[in-house]
Amino acid sequence: MQLKKILPLAALTVVLPSLGLAQEAEAVVDAVIDPAPDALEAIAALNTEMVFILNSLLFLVGGFLVFFMAAGFCMLETGLVRSKNATMQATKNVALFSLAGIAYFIVGFNLMYPGDWVIEGWLGGISPTELEPVGVAPEDVDDIEYASIGSDFIFQLMFCAATASIVSGAVAERVKLWPFLAFVVVLTGIIYPIQASWSWGEGFLDEMGFSDFAGSSIVHAAGGWAALAGVLVIGARYGKYGKDGRVTVMPGSNLPLATLGMFILWLGWFGFNGGSQLAMGTISDVADVSRIFANTNIAASGGAVAALILSTLLYKKPDLTMVLNGALAGLVSITAEPLTPSLGAAMMIGAVGGVIVVFAVPFLDKLKIDDVVGAIPVHLFAGLWGTMAVPLTNSDASFGTQFVGMALIGAFMFTASLVVWLILKVVMGVRVSDEDQVTGLDKTDMGMEAYPEFSN
Repeated sequence: MQLKKILPLAALTVVLPSLGLAQEAEAVVDAVIDPAPDALEAIAALNTEMVFILNSLLFLVGGFLVFFMAAGFCMLETGLVRSKNATMQATKNVALFSLAGIAYFIVGFNLMYPGDWVIEGWLGGISPTELEPVGVAPEDVDDIEYASIGSDFIFQLMFCAATASIVSGAVAERVKLWPFLAFVVVLTGIIYPIQASWSWGEGFLDEMGFSDFAGSSIVHAAGGWAALAGVLVIGARYGKYGKDGRVTVMPGSNLPLATLGMFILWLGWFGFNGGSQLAMGTISDVADVSRIFANTNIAASGGAVAALILSTLLYKKPDLTMVLNGALAGLVSITAEPLTPSLGAAMMIGAVGGVIVVFAVPFLDKLKIDDVVGAIPVHLFAGLWGTMAVPLTNSDASFGTQFVGMALIGAFMFTASLVVWLILKVVMGVRVSDEDQVTGLDKTDMGMEAYPEFSN
């Protein structure tokens, strides 16, 4: 037997018993020494199980990396709001993630994917998520070559929760807590899963050929549209825009904390994009995941450097908040297609995202659209760019189909979110008083301050 065949065989006979697969190890040896039909079937079954295990592992690893993005959003937003609103912002982030998990379990997951009640191409099923039973046997798994329901649920939930986190930063410092959380429940339980089912649930956009690998439109622009609707209904912060058109700068309380949040998000994005390969059972899949990691990283670098250079040219000094959002915009831009670009192309796609942010932030101020953390430029504008950039490197995508998909997602997300925000405004009220904004939501709504030894 050739050495190149002996070494993998020897490795398997050591590794498999350590995993509790001693019988499978014997089957491997038997199949190589005496390739009888029964032995070959055992090898095929083992290979199928290993693919299932590796795919599930990718989902789980990617899921907990994207989960860590919740911490990134929290740190970024808490650092970019004023100190008198930091406790409120942290509370919103914890609550929204928790509510998203419950809403996605009860309705969202099966609404996004085929379930008990199906409208072909449009909706999945309206029912709670059910996992495989404890100790499930291979023959009892519906799709043994794919991944476990639990791993898929965890992975997809993190994307759903990230969509809500985008809204949180944009409407900060003047939104009431409970109406905001009510919006989160509707967003994560119904609105987001419906539009995500159109693409990732094998719906009509998927059939059209719309391509959004990890969610530049499905997650980021979707969250940006929901945020824009909220900002328009709630209005700008008290004192942000003067009658003479003057814009009052309201600096964040902790830029090092915001920088930490950006780096946590950057780390989480490896799970966001890499996990969206959805498979790790072959050499090709693993090579693709590594390629996605590399492209994701360099797109963030391109966005940060572009924002650093451009903000210096425009304002004579570099603007850290622009650099932070430039990196995030680079990540959002590459999310629609992180696999097919070369490293150079990925860097340029990310750089364009960084440029978009630098121009979009003052543009929104001219329109008197008050976005506290720059979520709309980063997630909506860069998300639209990333979606339309897909055909530049992926020959299977077309600009026309990308535009149609992007427009339909945007129209649905903005309209549905606007309706919910308007209902909440009438029923509960969504904006805190000007007096409470001056005092700070930490004192008026929370009764505790993030930095009690200081005043702002």
